Amino acid sequence: MNKKAKIYLVDDDALIVSMLSRALKNEGYEVRSESEKFSSICDTIASWSPDVMFLDLKLPGTNGMDILKKIKAGNLSVQVIMLTSDDSLETAVNCMKLGAVDYVTKPFNIDEIKIVAANIIEKVSLKSEVKYLRKMYSTLFDKELIGRSEPLLKLKSTIEKIASSRVSSVLVIGESGTGKELVARYLHRAINEGTDMAYAPFIAVNCSALPETLLESELFGYEKGSFTDAKSDKKGIFEIANGGTILLDEIGEMKLDLQSKFLRVLEERSVRRIGGHVELPIEVVVIATTNRDLNEAVEKGDFRKDLFYRLNTFFLRVPALRDRKEDIPLLSNHFLSQFAVRYNNKTIKDIAPETETLMREYSWPGNVRELKNVIERIVVLENTEMILPEHLPKELLKQTVAEGRQSEKKFVLPEEGISLDELEKDLILQALNKTKYNKTLAAKLLNISYDSLRYQIKKLNLEDDL
Repeated sequence: MNKKAKIYLVDDDALIVSMLSRALKNEGYEVRSESEKFSSICDTIASWSPDVMFLDLKLPGTNGMDILKKIKAGNLSVQVIMLTSDDSLETAVNCMKLGAVDYVTKPFNIDEIKIVAANIIEKVSLKSEVKYLRKMYSTLFDKELIGRSEPLLKLKSTIEKIASSRVSSVLVIGESGTGKELVARYLHRAINEGTDMAYAPFIAVNCSALPETLLESELFGYEKGSFTDAKSDKKGIFEIANGGTILLDEIGEMKLDLQSKFLRVLEERSVRRIGGHVELPIEVVVIATTNRDLNEAVEKGDFRKDLFYRLNTFFLRVPALRDRKEDIPLLSNHFLSQFAVRYNNKTIKDIAPETETLMREYSWPGNVRELKNVIERIVVLENTEMILPEHLPKELLKQTVAEGRQSEKKFVLPEEGISLDELEKDLILQALNKTKYNKTLAAKLLNISYDSLRYQIKKLNLEDDL
């Protein structure tokens, strides 16, 4: 998936252009050239996006300086190297002032051009890597799959197998909040780890967040004049992500007519901009995610059957948090340490065992995202060394208690009767034992106030048993 660097040659000497083009192509570069029509140079740069441009200073009907000014005025991203017969210092300074990165005087030899091109391209590559690494650093928080449960280990194993095969498209299925984008990023890194594309782009698009028309232009790009607001050419995300990965989040929300265009991209590995006539080849891994039942969507006619089968060839099912409860302590402590750093909270250091017990018993309908939000709220709002049950959200405690009650058998009064005091005593001791003698939590389990529990303990002479 290595992406070739692009070089654009502009010189009115057809012999020089031909010679340079052949030599640079032999070096592995993608080369385009122009030796006659100089009025459309900026349009070519905008649509093709070369990395480096060799531009002759003197051209018929115009000059390299004027073209360089237009390039900079249009904010076109290309590194310009001037070709000139004038080796004066003044010419060099003027070129640099206008934004050229270097200049080469004629006559030159091919080796000199190769060295200059390689050096500039290396600088372009380094700048791109730095920019990408800065972006990655800003989003590094929570980019690992935390846990040792069997479902998670199985998921990681499947990811490694898919990554080693370097497949072109993967479907990630899971409930909201399970971490589908995290799985996509993990897969992206696994695919590119140890290759020249270790810092390949990863671009995420939420299919449900953009209107259909805007989503299409974002994905495929457009040509100047293809519609009213198309004032210039625009690259689509498939082009920008070339050599890397594109994540289409919530693919199930994509409209049917756009699904057909997307399917064509998957099958032909090329894109055509809106209003364009040229097929642009792409090498990109497509990861699609959804929390919908796509089988059901296919039956309802909301999702194309052929696209579903194409995506479903390789799929990853992300387990819900309730199916990997043994990972809750690891995840909780991971989030705790991360948020402690983020919010400079040095106070909270641990999670009480009884709190972990309650968190394990909770069903977590919002999955890992809900757990993360709970820990973040506690870190921000609480001033404590240890997270206790009373620091957990009330709705979590209520559901845990309710689920515990539903799981218990209904009490049946014996024929011979029973002592109410003894029954109360037994239930209170059970509650205290279950909560490791945390009276606040025991009172919540019994659905009474803390003061009522203290009164009952005193009334039933239970102080000596505690």
